[in-house]
Amino acid sequence: MQKPSPMKNALYYDRVGQNIVRCKLCPHYCVINEGKRGACRVRKNVGGDLYTEIFEKVAAYGSDPIEKKPLYHFYPGSKILSIGTIGCNLKCSFCQNYRISQVSPDEFDNFKLFSTEELVQIALNDENNLGVAFTYSEPGIAYEYMYEIAKGALNTRLKTVMVTNGYINKAPLLRLLPYIDAFNVDLKAFSENFYHKMTHAKLEPVKNSIRIIAQSESHLELTNLVIPGMNDDYEEFEEMVRWIADETGKDTPLHLSRYFPAFKQNLAATPVNTLLDLFEIAVRHLNYVYLGNLADTRRSSTFCSKCHQRVIDRSGYYTEISGLDKKGNCTNCHHHIIDNI
Repeated sequence: MQKPSPMKNALYYDRVGQNIVRCKLCPHYCVINEGKRGACRVRKNVGGDLYTEIFEKVAAYGSDPIEKKPLYHFYPGSKILSIGTIGCNLKCSFCQNYRISQVSPDEFDNFKLFSTEELVQIALNDENNLGVAFTYSEPGIAYEYMYEIAKGALNTRLKTVMVTNGYINKAPLLRLLPYIDAFNVDLKAFSENFYHKMTHAKLEPVKNSIRIIAQSESHLELTNLVIPGMNDDYEEFEEMVRWIADETGKDTPLHLSRYFPAFKQNLAATPVNTLLDLFEIAVRHLNYVYLGNLADTRRSSTFCSKCHQRVIDRSGYYTEISGLDKKGNCTNCHHHIIDNI
């Protein structure tokens, strides 16, 4: 592994005073004094310029099933090199990956150092590897690193995936879109109060990101982690799935994920009956709804929305394409289901 530079000039910021900068990468618009970091913990003001402290620094990596992202309608059954660094621009009290997402560079000493070229080559060296997924923590705050890797992968066989909270401003998202093949956006709730209280952020920017991605050429799937008493109100949930259907289309896959206690939240796990009820609400409006973190092979499998034939069988991360042709059409009624297969 080559030794990367310890810091790299950040994109998207303004100088707003003597040695003071305002970051414009995400909707926090952090105003950062000399020597301080933004809310994400990884973008630092040094001498009146903004730097990213995590360029070419990897905190977690491995080969994952694409279904683990989760992406169910994007090259199902494939494996993808998955990488993540540290930090996040949200402060979710229920974070599953808090050991890397809620720390600063000073608090983490287990980085693996990979240049952008090395990571692209590692991904290419495995002929069974689909591409590179930016995941585990929030990849948006590692924007410069992700952008360079994705650009490097553009003219290769590799596909790129971003698993994100969607808390990113329009300009950097539009710049990134041509280089990302698929997104899974975590729509945590459909309430500004939830976002303010539980994540220290806002809902509307996430909705804007989802709209932008839905209007692009990139593949989009959504995830909603269902937390008891926090975001499981049936009326609010139905408002959310109606919005998804209207803004992104009825064929957008939605993953409903079961919550388990993590980080600062010790609520009991989501009741199975709650997930089943929300599933029934969602399928009134969306064609492809899945349950995650739950042993339910039927509700994690894919059925044709027209003739209802089971076309992809899933059990955990085991995937078998059973009813699709090579073009992603149902073998029974020829209805088109998946573009990327």
